[in-house]
Amino acid sequence: MTNNLPIKFNEIINLQSIGISPQFIGFNTLTMQSDKYICVREVSGEVPNVVIVDLQNPNQPSRRPIKAEAAIMNPKSMVIALKAGSLLQIFNIELKSKMKSYQIQEDVKFWKWISVNQIVLVTNTSVYHWSIEGTSEPVKVFDRHESLTNTQIIDYQVSDDKQWVSLVGITKINNRVVGKIQLYSIEKQVSQPFEGHSMVFASFKVNGATTPSTLCCVAMRNENMSKLHIVEVGGEKRGNEPKYQRTSVDIYFPQEAVTDFPLSMQIGEKYGVIYLITQMGYIHVYDLESGAMIYMNRISSETIFVTTQNKSNNGIIGVNRKGQVLTITINEETVIPYIVSTLKNLDLAISLTGRANLPGAEDLFMTQFNRYFEQGNYKQAAIIASNSPGHSLRTAQTINMFKQAPQQQGSPAPILQYFSVLLDKGKLNALESIELATPVVQQGRTQLIERWLKENKLECSEELGDLVRRIDTMLALSIYLRATASEKVVQCFAELGQFDKIIAYSKKFDYKPNYPMILSNLIQMNAEGVTPFVQLLLNDESGQLIDTTTMMEILLRGGMIQDLTQIMLDVLKNNKEEEGPLQTRLLEINLNTAPRVADAIMAQEVFSHYDRAKIAYLCERQGLFQRALEHYEEIGDIKRCVVHTEVIPPEWLVNYFERLTDEYFMQCLKEMLTANIKQNLQVVVQIAAKYTERFGIEKFVALFENFNSFEGVYYYLGSVISQTQEADIHYKYIQAATKIGEIQEVEHICRTSDHYNPEKINPNKAPQVIGTLLDLDVNEDYIKELIMSIRGLIPVNELSLVVEKRNRLKILLPMLEKLIEEGDHDSSTHSALAKIYIDANKDPENFLLTNEYYDSKIVGAYCEKRDPHLAFVAYKRGKCDKELIDLTNRNSMFKHQARYLVERQDDELWKYALNPENEFRDQLVNQVTSTALPESQDADEVSVTVRAFMQADLPNELIDLLEKIMLKQTPFSDNPSLQNLLILTAIKADKSRVMEYITRLDNFDGSNIANVSIGEGLYEEAFTIFKKFGEKVSAIQVLLNNIMDMPRAVEWAELCDEAEVWSTLADAQCDRGFVVEGMNSYIKANNPTKYEKGYRSMLQKWRALRRIDQLFTNVRRLIKEQMVETELVYAFARTERLADLEDFINSPNLAKIQLVGDRCFDEKLYKAAKLLYINISNYGRLASTLVKLEDFHGAVEAARKANTTHTWKEVNHACIDFKEFRLAQIAGLHIIIQADELEELVQYYENRGHFEEVIQLLEAGLGLEQAHNGMFTTLGVLYSKYNVAKMMEHIKLYSSRINIPRLIRQAEYMHQWNELCYLYVLYEEFDNSIKVMIQHPIQSWSHTKFKDIVQKVATIENYYKSLQFYLEQHPLLVVDLLVVLTPRIDHSRVVMEMRKAQHLPLIKPYLVSVQQNNIKAVNEALNQLYVEDGEYENLQVSIDTFDNFDQTGFARTLEENELLEFRRISAYIYKRNGKFSKSVELSKKDQLYKDAMTTACASKTQEIGEELLTFFVENELKECFGACLYMCYDIIRPDVALELAWRFNIVDFAMPFLIQTFREYSTRISKLEDENQELKEIAQNEKNEQNEQKVEQEVLQDTNQDQYFGMGGGINEFNDDFNQFENYY
Repeated sequence: MTNNLPIKFNEIINLQSIGISPQFIGFNTLTMQSDKYICVREVSGEVPNVVIVDLQNPNQPSRRPIKAEAAIMNPKSMVIALKAGSLLQIFNIELKSKMKSYQIQEDVKFWKWISVNQIVLVTNTSVYHWSIEGTSEPVKVFDRHESLTNTQIIDYQVSDDKQWVSLVGITKINNRVVGKIQLYSIEKQVSQPFEGHSMVFASFKVNGATTPSTLCCVAMRNENMSKLHIVEVGGEKRGNEPKYQRTSVDIYFPQEAVTDFPLSMQIGEKYGVIYLITQMGYIHVYDLESGAMIYMNRISSETIFVTTQNKSNNGIIGVNRKGQVLTITINEETVIPYIVSTLKNLDLAISLTGRANLPGAEDLFMTQFNRYFEQGNYKQAAIIASNSPGHSLRTAQTINMFKQAPQQQGSPAPILQYFSVLLDKGKLNALESIELATPVVQQGRTQLIERWLKENKLECSEELGDLVRRIDTMLALSIYLRATASEKVVQCFAELGQFDKIIAYSKKFDYKPNYPMILSNLIQMNAEGVTPFVQLLLNDESGQLIDTTTMMEILLRGGMIQDLTQIMLDVLKNNKEEEGPLQTRLLEINLNTAPRVADAIMAQEVFSHYDRAKIAYLCERQGLFQRALEHYEEIGDIKRCVVHTEVIPPEWLVNYFERLTDEYFMQCLKEMLTANIKQNLQVVVQIAAKYTERFGIEKFVALFENFNSFEGVYYYLGSVISQTQEADIHYKYIQAATKIGEIQEVEHICRTSDHYNPEKINPNKAPQVIGTLLDLDVNEDYIKELIMSIRGLIPVNELSLVVEKRNRLKILLPMLEKLIEEGDHDSSTHSALAKIYIDANKDPENFLLTNEYYDSKIVGAYCEKRDPHLAFVAYKRGKCDKELIDLTNRNSMFKHQARYLVERQDDELWKYALNPENEFRDQLVNQVTSTALPESQDADEVSVTVRAFMQADLPNELIDLLEKIMLKQTPFSDNPSLQNLLILTAIKADKSRVMEYITRLDNFDGSNIANVSIGEGLYEEAFTIFKKFGEKVSAIQVLLNNIMDMPRAVEWAELCDEAEVWSTLADAQCDRGFVVEGMNSYIKANNPTKYEKGYRSMLQKWRALRRIDQLFTNVRRLIKEQMVETELVYAFARTERLADLEDFINSPNLAKIQLVGDRCFDEKLYKAAKLLYINISNYGRLASTLVKLEDFHGAVEAARKANTTHTWKEVNHACIDFKEFRLAQIAGLHIIIQADELEELVQYYENRGHFEEVIQLLEAGLGLEQAHNGMFTTLGVLYSKYNVAKMMEHIKLYSSRINIPRLIRQAEYMHQWNELCYLYVLYEEFDNSIKVMIQHPIQSWSHTKFKDIVQKVATIENYYKSLQFYLEQHPLLVVDLLVVLTPRIDHSRVVMEMRKAQHLPLIKPYLVSVQQNNIKAVNEALNQLYVEDGEYENLQVSIDTFDNFDQTGFARTLEENELLEFRRISAYIYKRNGKFSKSVELSKKDQLYKDAMTTACASKTQEIGEELLTFFVENELKECFGACLYMCYDIIRPDVALELAWRFNIVDFAMPFLIQTFREYSTRISKLEDENQELKEIAQNEKNEQNEQKVEQEVLQDTNQDQYFGMGGGINEFNDDFNQFENYY
């Protein structure tokens, strides 16, 4: 076939090629229900199978042992229906389960899937539909018509609306195949039989109709004619809509096809064509609308007995009897040119093009369109445009033509006709939808857009949504939803406050909104909605949708601190440990912005996992020193805060000290006194008073005394003096009160206290006093009594020295014993007492041994001349090592010294004592060896001592030492380590003793000692050791290898008679040429595995003579073993007798073929090795051998069978070395799928310069199923190195499968900046991407890309670097960049940077857009630009709207401006800031008198108003004078106005003012008179009321007197009542 045919014809597969026998390819055994599966029943031997061919993967059919009479596959899924007799079953093959079964009572003649869940069953009499869902049985649909009796049913069709079905059967009459069809209406339940061979239903939409017609297409051939009938059925239901006109056309059959007839038909729905297949393999293609034949030809010499729709290409697919699976469809590229040029049917070309949107008729459509348009037939032109191929005429140009076309009288506008046709045709494209919607939106007729959307007439796009959004956000949201413009959908939800829908939408459509950006924008648009939106994001059931830290930073930048705090308190209410950083950040934010809030949060103690050190620092910085102390742990921090007592509640601070350790407690008190003793003294006194019991009074007194604070001592002791009776404390209190002038308190304490000592002396001078008393021979009893009285205060050390110098230590005995009895642990006290006991010989040794408080050095030195033994005891107790060594050396106490050293176990001390320069070393060594060490029972002592001797290099002495403890009966006699040490020392120092030690000792390490002996040449000793320890093999090895005594070795072997010994002897005999003796020894060893060496020795001798047979005979005579045959095989290989070798190994044998093969390979006998490896199927080694033989094809095949990575690598490397790259690629594909081997393989290619080949290898491997990320990454690296043009495409295609960090490093190394930028974006390192574009703009920068990325950077500083970059490189795009960065940058800093760069005018549009934030720097910059540009109106608006700028300074700047309007604005600013005088002066200066009057009136100040009035009269501005009186009426005094008017003769101008003034004054007077009259009337009324009350009282008084005295018993009753009242109380 040629390429210009209107159809495409292709063979998918031949079923015979996949093992299906031709006998099973037929109507009764093969079924094809759809273009997905073919099902064949076959019998292999006696086993029936069902073969399922998946047409998507036809080369791998599935065979299943199923016994069935019929099988049909579901059109879509792996579900099969089987029929066996009357049993019908349905199985799900994938789930391996039975879905349904039914026992039918009638014989099923034909069945077929009519949908994915329904099967038609045709019996002899009826037609049933059987659903696979549920448990329903087959449902009878209709009875077969009698005309189909005795026919073979070949097809059953159902219309798309499920209202019409047809049954097709054929029969043979008079050698002619006759077709019978039964058409049945489901709705009317009526059948109509007629003649026909094939029938199919089609849905077709007639021009002008809104619903499709159901067409019945029937093909038939009889003796008289061959016809294709196309008829609409059920058209009456479609009312008045246009109907399909019945069509009948002849079916052409060639002369040679006399018996041919239509066999099957299928519909090409997209193209609106009928594919008709005949029995003889002809294809007919007809147009469904007109019935015109498009093409006819023979495509198969065999009958295509089964067909179905090929939905993948809108064609037909069928199978012929040869097993060819054929597919036919319309060739979209050629069908229209074919119809135009060959068929000459222009109407058909236009119709088919409009229906299927096919190419090839563009010029034709354009010509007709232009003709109709020029004729003014706009409707027909619109119809042509709507049907144009590829919508080539539905363009913006066409729309503009209709817009500009003149409107004809009585007809709608051309553009409306155009859109009317398009709407009737179907759906508008995006451009048309926008053009149609634009005027509708302008008119606000949203109901039209809503209707068109419901009818699906508009193509929803983001642009259409933007258009509608101007008037109706909800409707725009609907459009965005349909256009899947997710970003705009989210924006609309946010704008409408429907935050919950944002989250629901994102989940449903798997969209990941930029929640941080949405939140930032929401802060600007709808701050009230921020909190509920954030709560939804944080509390979503699928987890938090926004990072909490990010959310906090966004709210912080938006200034929503209160909302942020409220949200985070709720988020962190559970106080989880992992939320520690968030707790820290929340407290930090509030501490920096609202310290009181942070203080309240901490007071509630709701958080416990935050960074206490950081929060403590912030609290300290904000002056919250109490909170800082609660958190600080380090003493330095605590000391820094605790001194601020002026802001810390004293009660809290006093209690705070309870938690401090003793050390921190006192340090803090010292710091408080040091920092500000005056401020902090009272708090320190309170603290000291509360914690007196904890530390004692003395400690606090000492603290105050260190600061010379008698006031502190006084106040402190004043609060605790009642708690103590110590005289010294009372004395200090009296002393402090005296110092600060509290004389009354001194008198009081002296009068009330009897606990102080009036004769108190200074105890620090006591030693000198005692010394003087002793020099004066004062009575000792007096001195003792004096010392006892001050014993707790006197410095004992100084006193003992003073007394000792005078040889009178004994007088201190009572005091010292008393102090010790009182618990004094001072070393001076105990040392002095020790000296007294020594001099008095009062059991001094016991005291020195038991007392633990005296100073050993002092007491030892005191004893040296008195008693060296006591000095030794003192030094030993205090471990005064060097003093003890010197003492024992001087006094020849070497035995004591030796024992001390052994017990001390100190290596350094041993080193000092055994120093060669020590003249007493020999005496010490003698005592150690003779006394100290033998006495020891401690192993550690012995070990340390022995080590010391070794380190001191005293081998002979060490031997003597060890002999003493080893050869005598001691606890260490059997110590292995010591025995080893003794023998090893003897080996090095005195070899003559070694044999004795070996003989006498039994518990040493025999093997190691023997090996050391061998190294030192002591072979007999080594042999003796091995013999003693039973190591017989090692013993014979000494005889053979060291002593070299063969007879003795033989004698030893006979004595031992063990296999290992004989084997060792045999090895040596063979090595030394005693082969026969060696073989005898091997035999005695009775271990066949040991014969090898002997055999090899024999073979080595005989191999040179090539006497293989003799060797074999001799050896076999000796012994028959596997090794013999193994060596024989090797001999064949070695002598290159390959034929004999092959014969031998192919016959039964015991040889180790693998072993011999490896030996041959190692010895480069590759041909022999090849035979051996083939024999044992060792394909891995075979591949290696073939590589050596340069048989690379064979090596690849062997490697394929071995299929190990090592083998593939070896073959690959060899092929590369010999440049067999095709074979190398085959091997490489098996290597690169192993991630661990990939890098090594690539490096192997690269080292040899084969760059293109390794790239091709990896490209081929990307399609492998086992392809891993390493392959994609490595290929990217190779592209970077050797083919950078492909790198970007590779990254984009496989972005999800590459190791991005590795490619980042590679691209950076290779300076591939564009690719590096893209990789950083993929890796979400947006900061680095921006840096790359800034540093390398030529290669990587584009404005659009830069804007998209810069919004996502995390480092704020990069915003300003970007700004600087644009200033330098692209200044005209700076504003565009700033618009994108507006929500993220500090506008004040931007202004500062632009001022510094002197480019402020460049960003004026940006400044205007952000001025709404009322930022000082922005306002000042923009105001400055307005001044420079002369835009006084904009400046006025700016000043009125945004007041955050230096108004006074700006006003001063404008004062001298050359433009009047700016000076006027200066006066206006002064007025706004209350500087009315200055404003009035400027207005007067510029003669803006109205402004001056307005300002004066606003000032409410008489002085300003009257000065302005005076200015007007002095400058003869009479009209202004009158106007000023009117405007400033409230602040001008009448007398001033009248005076000025009289003086300057302008009373007429002042008259209105005076009239108004008189009127106002008269009104006021009248009002005062009225008020005065009212007051008089009130006073008179009050006076009258008082008079009336007075008269009434008098009358009442007269009445009371009559009651008490005029009536009997009245007074008595009153008295009785009074008495009762008095008694009651």
